[in-house]
Amino acid sequence: MDEEGNRRPDEDRLDETRLRAAFAGRALGRSLRLYESVGSTQNEARSWAVAGAPHGALVIAEEQRSGRGRMGRAWHSPKGKGLWLSMVLRTGLTLEQAPHLTFVTAVAVCRAIRQATGTDARLKWPNDVLIGGRKVAGILVELQTDGPRVQSMIVGIGISVNLEASDFPEELNPKATSLLEAAGERFDRTELAAKVVQSVEEMVGFYLKEGFPPVASLWEALSDTLGNPVSVATALGNVAGTALRLDESGALVVRTDDGQERRLYSGDLSTLPKDEAEGLLPRS
Repeated sequence: MDEEGNRRPDEDRLDETRLRAAFAGRALGRSLRLYESVGSTQNEARSWAVAGAPHGALVIAEEQRSGRGRMGRAWHSPKGKGLWLSMVLRTGLTLEQAPHLTFVTAVAVCRAIRQATGTDARLKWPNDVLIGGRKVAGILVELQTDGPRVQSMIVGIGISVNLEASDFPEELNPKATSLLEAAGERFDRTELAAKVVQSVEEMVGFYLKEGFPPVASLWEALSDTLGNPVSVATALGNVAGTALRLDESGALVVRTDDGQERRLYSGDLSTLPKDEAEGLLPRS
């Protein structure tokens, strides 16, 4: 802080020395590249993976000029305000198992945020972390394959940490938030990065040992989706109903108003207002 109590620019920077110390002895983050600015941490991590990056190789950037989320959407990633990172995972998973990593990572990130901030962070299917119904973090998992074999998975995590309302584009303000806005205080991004990566490493280890069902139970316990009337835009059209549970693959099971259960493997989900949800919720 300066004499007037304002934060100096260097206090808002990620501290590479502290990060390397936090990741020493761990599988994730031991190989680290910290950039001032990149197009996308996903692209940097993918290029590194192609060049032979080891399991756990981690790319973090102060800024992404063209960050992206699921379904090719842009991800707002201003300089010095958030955590924009991607990691290379080589876990030996099959193509059928690979979708589980979205939920493994989402649980890990949500738990880390709750622990670090005390906020009631929740999960929206399939890959968002919400606080107060507004998006604060997202996960993107992309595969590198060789025929039926998964060579590596690139796991991207974006967390809006110290963004103020004025930092968001106007169209995002109603549906996006930051840890600063939600908790009313600024957070040490270096410390949070260490907690997030540690949480991901622990949850990946838990999944590899115990399988997907206990991870799905953890996801469901943190869910802001299940039990609610939802509409999911899929490649085959909209599906409206009540979100019930995850199945063994991570698909969302939705009961439509005719009583059928539909399994949705991808799509853009929104929660329906009460006046649009009549007939979808179970009657008492």
